[in-house]
Amino acid sequence: MLANTETGLNSMARKVLLVEDDRDIAGLVKLHLQDICCEADIAVGGQDALKCYARQRYDLVILDLMLPDLDGLTVCQKLRAGGDYVPILMLTAKSSEIDRVVGLELGADDYLIKPFSFPELLARVKALLRRAEALGSGQSQASDNERVTRGALVLEIDKRRVTLAGRELSLTAKEFDLLLHFARYPGRVFSRGQLLDQVWGYGHAGYEHTVNSHINRLRAKLEPNPAEPRYLLTVWGIGYKFAESC
Repeated sequence: MLANTETGLNSMARKVLLVEDDRDIAGLVKLHLQDICCEADIAVGGQDALKCYARQRYDLVILDLMLPDLDGLTVCQKLRAGGDYVPILMLTAKSSEIDRVVGLELGADDYLIKPFSFPELLARVKALLRRAEALGSGQSQASDNERVTRGALVLEIDKRRVTLAGRELSLTAKEFDLLLHFARYPGRVFSRGQLLDQVWGYGHAGYEHTVNSHINRLRAKLEPNPAEPRYLLTVWGIGYKFAESC
């Protein structure tokens, strides 16, 4: 087991669900994950993955896009439909750019293109685990440990619940993360690149339109009139900000 300083994570073993139908690749990935104190369960198909996830709590899911029964996009969507948040790293073929975009929009936190190097895979895994650990341990603003209130909008962080004037909003995991990031910094302007890095947890150069689509969906759920937003404001030529007064 590697020391805490080597992995950048705490020394407690993390549970990973590895969804990969190529048993040789799965075996190698599982072996390398042990180097950063991660124990992996292998699921060889989408249905198998959902059954494993229903039985066991995992700290991370590594999800191949191409699976023999239920494809990775569908698995991702079903995982995100549940109440608990888990980081998802999607493995995609080099030629499937559109699937990578859809995967991010369905809630995948990061993607890695096959063939990949194991050092890069472990770097992505560690980055996602560190981010999840930071969210879970309250390393954000101390006053925001339980909830963020902006006028009639209330975000309960532990429950990952959002209400507007007492009405609960149905948000995806990534929509919640994005709204929480904005609500914590009212008036601060973020570029699309900054949002990809800070909310999605890793650089996604060239995928700024993913931010746009999430903003549009959030406005449709949040704003009384999405064409004239009160909460999520566009700063032309720069990016977006959360209104300073709501």
